[in-house]
Amino acid sequence: MSSQDPLAHDTVFINSLSTSPTIGKDWWGRVRPQPLSITVHLHLQAEYLNEAGATDDVRDSVHYGELCKGVMDLVYGPNAQEFDGLRDFARAVAKTAFALTGVVAVQRAVVAVKSEKLIPLAGEFILEISTSYTEEVIEGTESVRVTIKDLVLSTIIGVNPPEREAKQRVITTIFVHEKPGHGVPVDYAALSSVISNDIGSSSYLTLEKFVLETIRIICRFSETIDVVTVKVEKPSALSFAQTAGVQITRSRAAFLAQHGQ
Repeated sequence: MSSQDPLAHDTVFINSLSTSPTIGKDWWGRVRPQPLSITVHLHLQAEYLNEAGATDDVRDSVHYGELCKGVMDLVYGPNAQEFDGLRDFARAVAKTAFALTGVVAVQRAVVAVKSEKLIPLAGEFILEISTSYTEEVIEGTESVRVTIKDLVLSTIIGVNPPEREAKQRVITTIFVHEKPGHGVPVDYAALSSVISNDIGSSSYLTLEKFVLETIRIICRFSETIDVVTVKVEKPSALSFAQTAGVQITRSRAAFLAQHGQ
């Protein structure tokens, strides 16, 4: 395996660390600690962990116990902070990792913060940032991907006469890649409400139309959005299948150029 192969890069990670930072208002509009799950992947230089593997000494590695303590100190330590949303918290976690490892060891830090309470109609909301030391600490930028998973929407959809009589559940998962740099923060809770209201008051014959209409709403919502993927599943589509569905990906710029503002 070549040292240029990304699979050759060593990784230290923490999966699903539970914590409750204050990140602004919850879905009831109250500012208080909220339960979150954090996953951190530190992509190290190629063969960085060879020394720890040879010496069998954790001091020659990136100590995930110290990383865990550093993250928890952000929330519960003597200098605990309040954060301006999930992105601000994820950036603080990344900076904590870089402070622990220094400039050389980590090529890239990927921090995913998951909430099951941020979007009332969704199963999960996940904000993931991917950043290097130069991008985060020096330039203050990072790549951002957001997932709104299993957003339950109700609408009239289908071509058969019984399907035109009552609304059906459509399970929608949305993936958003934001433009590089910060831009104006996207209010994803508000976006979810707009989608729910607009979709719920409309009717469709096909999932394809449903998906493209959802993409249109998302693309028009914020200039910070770069690329959108919408996956929809219809539980009632087939008698002997759990769901049937459609997934479409579009860039915001290309979609608006084709379909208009």
